[in-house]
Amino acid sequence: MEKLKIILLIFICALTSSMVAQRKIIKGTVHDESGMPIVGASVLIKGTNTGASSDFDGNFTIESEEKDILLISYLGFVTQEVLVGDQKEINILLKEDVSSLDEIIVVAYGTQKKATITSSIVNIKSEELKDVTTPDVTTMLQGKVAGVRLGASSGSPGSVPNILIRGSSSLGGRVTPLWVVDGVIQHEVPIVNPNDVQSISVLKDASATSLYGSRGANGVIIVTTKRGNLKASEITVSSKVSINRFNTGNFEVMNSQQLYDLHTQFENEQSWFGPELLERDYNWLENGTRDGFVRDVNLSFTSGTEKLNLYINGGYYNETGTLRGNELDRYTYRMNLDYDITKRLKLSPKLSFSFDDRGRVTEAPLYQLYLNLPWDSPYDADGNAINAKDDSDWLGRDELNYQYDQQWNYSSDNVFNLSSNFDFEFQILPDLIFRSVNNFTYYRKKEKKYTDPRSIDGLATKGSIEDEIKERFTRLTTQTLKYSKGFGEHFMSVLGGYEYNDYEYEQLKVSGNGIIAGTEILNVASEAGDISGFKNDYALQSFFLATDYSYGSRYFAKASVRRDGASNFGLNNQYGNFFALGAGWNVHNEAFFTSNSVNELKLRVSYGSVGNRPSELYPYQGTYRLDTQYIGTPGAILKQLGNPDLSWEKSYEANIAIDARFLNRINATFEYYNKDTSDLLYFVDLPDVTGYKGFWENVGGLTNTGFEAAVSVDILQTKDLEWNVGFNIGVNRNEITELFDGQTEIPRSGGKIFKIGEDSNSWYIRKWLGVDPATGSPLWEVVDPDTGERTETTNWNEATLQIIGTSSPDFIGGFDTRVRYKNLSLSSNFNFTKGGTLYNSARELFDSDGLYPTFNQQVLADDWNRWEKPGDIATHPQVVEGGNNNSNKRSSRYLEDASYLRMTNVTLSYTLPKVVLKKLGLSNFNIYLSGDNLLTFTDFSGVDPAVTGNPNDRSNIGLSGTPGITYPIPKRYALGVNVSF
Repeated sequence: MEKLKIILLIFICALTSSMVAQRKIIKGTVHDESGMPIVGASVLIKGTNTGASSDFDGNFTIESEEKDILLISYLGFVTQEVLVGDQKEINILLKEDVSSLDEIIVVAYGTQKKATITSSIVNIKSEELKDVTTPDVTTMLQGKVAGVRLGASSGSPGSVPNILIRGSSSLGGRVTPLWVVDGVIQHEVPIVNPNDVQSISVLKDASATSLYGSRGANGVIIVTTKRGNLKASEITVSSKVSINRFNTGNFEVMNSQQLYDLHTQFENEQSWFGPELLERDYNWLENGTRDGFVRDVNLSFTSGTEKLNLYINGGYYNETGTLRGNELDRYTYRMNLDYDITKRLKLSPKLSFSFDDRGRVTEAPLYQLYLNLPWDSPYDADGNAINAKDDSDWLGRDELNYQYDQQWNYSSDNVFNLSSNFDFEFQILPDLIFRSVNNFTYYRKKEKKYTDPRSIDGLATKGSIEDEIKERFTRLTTQTLKYSKGFGEHFMSVLGGYEYNDYEYEQLKVSGNGIIAGTEILNVASEAGDISGFKNDYALQSFFLATDYSYGSRYFAKASVRRDGASNFGLNNQYGNFFALGAGWNVHNEAFFTSNSVNELKLRVSYGSVGNRPSELYPYQGTYRLDTQYIGTPGAILKQLGNPDLSWEKSYEANIAIDARFLNRINATFEYYNKDTSDLLYFVDLPDVTGYKGFWENVGGLTNTGFEAAVSVDILQTKDLEWNVGFNIGVNRNEITELFDGQTEIPRSGGKIFKIGEDSNSWYIRKWLGVDPATGSPLWEVVDPDTGERTETTNWNEATLQIIGTSSPDFIGGFDTRVRYKNLSLSSNFNFTKGGTLYNSARELFDSDGLYPTFNQQVLADDWNRWEKPGDIATHPQVVEGGNNNSNKRSSRYLEDASYLRMTNVTLSYTLPKVVLKKLGLSNFNIYLSGDNLLTFTDFSGVDPAVTGNPNDRSNIGLSGTPGITYPIPKRYALGVNVSF
């Protein structure tokens, strides 16, 4: 019996030992293809709920049996299955999932797999952005995103266009999007070297932007800059040179013969008018413009180890304008560092700056180049600049020869921008990470204006020096806590955060009069000139919470809420709440979906709210003007009436979309949105008798509805030959639904009106009916207010003000194509606008029918003609010295179709084969030729239909629809090379 017990005990111990031996501890590491550790990768024993997650260094530990299969997965990577077997350590290399729906997209406060996104977000990678020659990131987006419209105000060096995303959603608030760079909210459009950009995400609907609360009403553009990687240390040199050509578009002024013929038509009887004028023919435009040059050089260094990743780039950009006398020098620097202090703590400091310098600007004034007569010359027989006011032979009305004063007078400015980050993240638990973003920016602009005592402008002051300095400080801190966890087919993440941002701006301008020629320091002035100053500030703080949930790679849901507090509002309405909901369904992952032609099919729907603040910083307060005095005694004047109940502008937006891929070649996205904005912010003017200029009020509402489509097709995809094309289009309809105090319309300056049922950019002017065939007189329309009967009149004052179209386009978009054969590629991009009208205000001067005989005039377009005799059917009235019955006053005569199609860029590129690169010790060598804005097709008679506003627009520069004669966007021809080693 004892022997039996002993045998039994030995058997049980052996069995237990065998069972224990079957289970063991497995250690491993998860990396991506570049060698970077993957944090938070899911390691799951197949068929069970037992699992683990990789830590900050990609390490994991799990208890398993030899027969177990481990499932290793992470967002954006192909899931791997690994048999444990006799392995004790398992190193996993996850490959990036190339499916279009598995692309990783930068979103608000993080990243997300495209397959799980339920909002309207477009991501553009750096290689898609570098086709155009530009020092700013805004221009890079032209024609690349459906529903995104660029509005330029100038083509001068360093000018930046404004952006509208899905139309205008405000009457008195900001209408342009919020910019975010590496998680830092920007005060204005940032200066970012295009060479530093890794990707740009455009967030278009309320669901995507709601986490930015009161700043997300007009969309959000997120710029992600480059980081170091583990591939190897690499130095890259990029150099580009280009020639800029002045672009006159369809606008042309007359030469001596043409202008002489026009004056002959109205029988000019001035004593100076005679055939001897034909001996003079000075081309002001040709002599005030030139071919500009661009030099763009970047030197970057990237490196990475298991603990440290570094990216450094220094850039120099130089551009001489196509108008003489203007040159921009821009210096940029960026350093991004990621350093793993421990397995759980990671530091990510960042530093960037830019310095713009414009020294001794003596730019030729564009209006004078066009207005000055070809019969006037800026120089005398000895080549000296003429003082037009003292020259009896000068015929131009304004007696202005800009070249005389510009012998001495000039302006200069320089702008310094600094941004510094101390960011870090700490892994509290494998699934719980705390991130901290802390940023400080400093902006300084110094301007000098020198007016020589010898110049005409300096006569009154005996010469002057004016110095101005502007400084801005911003601080931002964002603290977030994110929990992410997978449970079988379930995955959930929760993000909570706090954000604080403040801003302070100060400006000081001082001038001194009575100087010795050539001096530049204020203390040489014999008397003080004007002194002025300005200061403002604001602060915002926010709390936000967001959660994402997915099940089985098929169903996705999102919810977020944000509470914003802003100093723009009084205590009654200082805080606003904003939310978003979204859902998505990957139909192609369902078992019942067996289509061979449809590879991916996703449906998504979202709804959310965002807010907007006024364009003024103190709209709720009653304010006074203190810049006045009476006999030396300071005083105050009423300015703005306070409104303590002023509230947030609120927008509620619904978005429905389909994302699909067909035949593994065609990607398509179709979206419909409806955006309803209420409590519109608007400055209401008050009568002078009140003593106030006006007050801010929530006045009404408007809606924006639209449709967007984006399609890309891989026509050919072989080893040696690739050809793909892309197309996008955006349609937006804007309508005012409510106005202040029961009003149905509010006329505006600039020939526009706010009216219920109409577009917020509607023109409100007299309707031009053409030319009376019998008399050659201008005709306008009269509408009887009682009967609606329409009649003609030759009296401009009797004509009826009415709505005639809008400056908003019917639709906008772009298309592109790229062909690659082995190492040679050819690509081109186009953008287009259809519909909408621009008010070509320059024609009031240049197409004035004889009102301005001592200004040069516009050459009539090919399909225009002028009335000369009874019975003529003409587009232009009879030319009459002194004008023809106010024919050039504001009317729909000068409203022109703003439609155009432009070749934004064409590039021919060649990359050396890898075999050759290896022999040369290089990792990359690419050379290319490119052209920007080479072709434009339009009926617009002005200089450039893409310049849709001007720098003097009161708000939202570049979007007024009244360009006038503005600096055109130049044509560019570039040669560039990129070398890496």
